[in-house]
Amino acid sequence: MIFQALFECMDFTGWLFFSFVVLVLTDVFRNWRPHSFPPGPWAVPFLGNVFTGVDFKTMEKLAQVYGPVFSLRRGSERMVFISGYKMVKEALVNQLDSFVDRPVIPLFHVIFKGLGIALSNGYLWKKQRKFANTHLRYFGEGQKSLEKYIEVESNFLCEAFNEEQGRPFNPHYIITNGVSNIISSVVFGHRFEYSDQRFRKFLELDNEAIVLAGSAQTQLYDAFPGLLKYLPGPHQTVHANYKEITIFLKKEVEKHQEEWNPDDPRDYIDVYLAEMEKKKEDPQAGFNIETLLICLLDLIEAGTETSSTTLRWGLVYMMHYPEIQEKVQAEIDRVIGQSRQPNMADRPNMPYTDAVIHEIQRMGNIVPLGFPKMASKDTTLGGYFIPKGTFISTILASVLFDKNEWATPHVFSPEHFLDSEGQFRRRDAFLPFSAGKRVCLGEHLARMELFLFFSSLLQRFTFSPVTGEMPSLEGVLGFTYSPEEFRMHALPR
Repeated sequence: MIFQALFECMDFTGWLFFSFVVLVLTDVFRNWRPHSFPPGPWAVPFLGNVFTGVDFKTMEKLAQVYGPVFSLRRGSERMVFISGYKMVKEALVNQLDSFVDRPVIPLFHVIFKGLGIALSNGYLWKKQRKFANTHLRYFGEGQKSLEKYIEVESNFLCEAFNEEQGRPFNPHYIITNGVSNIISSVVFGHRFEYSDQRFRKFLELDNEAIVLAGSAQTQLYDAFPGLLKYLPGPHQTVHANYKEITIFLKKEVEKHQEEWNPDDPRDYIDVYLAEMEKKKEDPQAGFNIETLLICLLDLIEAGTETSSTTLRWGLVYMMHYPEIQEKVQAEIDRVIGQSRQPNMADRPNMPYTDAVIHEIQRMGNIVPLGFPKMASKDTTLGGYFIPKGTFISTILASVLFDKNEWATPHVFSPEHFLDSEGQFRRRDAFLPFSAGKRVCLGEHLARMELFLFFSSLLQRFTFSPVTGEMPSLEGVLGFTYSPEEFRMHALPR
């Protein structure tokens, strides 16, 4: 009787308020943190922690409050963040099979659709990754070594710098084009001239998509894709850019199909077309044109973005630390001289240069939040229970700046990678390529590119800032962490 009387006297506003309270309580109970789940800040009903910053510095502060394993909520999705070398190693190395899967990331799923290499899972991922790994090595080493590709491109890159004649210029897309030409030579069978406006547009579209993908506004799409897909915003630009990039890749594939000779494979696309014929009876392996396009996108992005961004950070740090630049050049002059190009056989004899490159990678912190993963099975980490299917982020920045692993974590110091006798020393907490089964496929290529491009550039040029325009050491956080746009002088030595 009491409830009946209450309902009869409620007006529209009262019903509205009552409905809202019911919805809030429903959301609270539905999204109640499970028992033994990692702790985290209080979540706003319906929205979760969408107002919490998505940058690695915010994550570092949260780790200080909640510990090395903590959680956030985006909409109704729970996410676990893993911080510090000890716990990241436990997740990626010691528990090798616990966090090997990729989650569905709505922002990228529109384009990648769970295909390719980076965002696929299970049988398809194993087949595509194994195929890419095998044939990148074949075309990189069997016919023309990757080292030779890089040496040739280093000459083109240095010539492009030389053409600036010491005038101020922005090296962004010259470097990006040069680095991208290595993986392009392997997958497409040819490089692109630095004056090629069509490829320049491709690189610009990709760079814009990568920068926008890391913004807080864009990442709202991942929390509320059903709503935001109909609304304007940076997520629409990301999707539009990737569609245009895919059109570029499709034209390259169509050209290969027209010229394809199964008896004379020239590059990755040719051998993939042959594999499509062989795997017709195994559709689950995913060898088809749609998957090929996503594999190409994966390989081009992975083979371009991180290495080119690291090289740009390298130039920024050399301008900030001219005394370190001079020591690198002195080692180059002593070991290589000026009469020949650097090669990989020189690296063991150049510990200081090697240490500087590693420190650039550490301080550059290119992928601070790692690449998203998902718990492949119910597991326990740091004493907390993490159910199968939980979104996982290993904060690589927390490893590269772990105060328990580095003497001066926030200071640029090549000595982090040198022993007492000045010889190069490896560091377990150096994980810019991540670790475990999802370790970067192109790590070997990236290491060669960084050494050969960096040493070639410093062999031939001294880099200095434009007066009044010293580049910032604070980067731009997109999906990767990159330097702000800058101009510089490249003075021939």
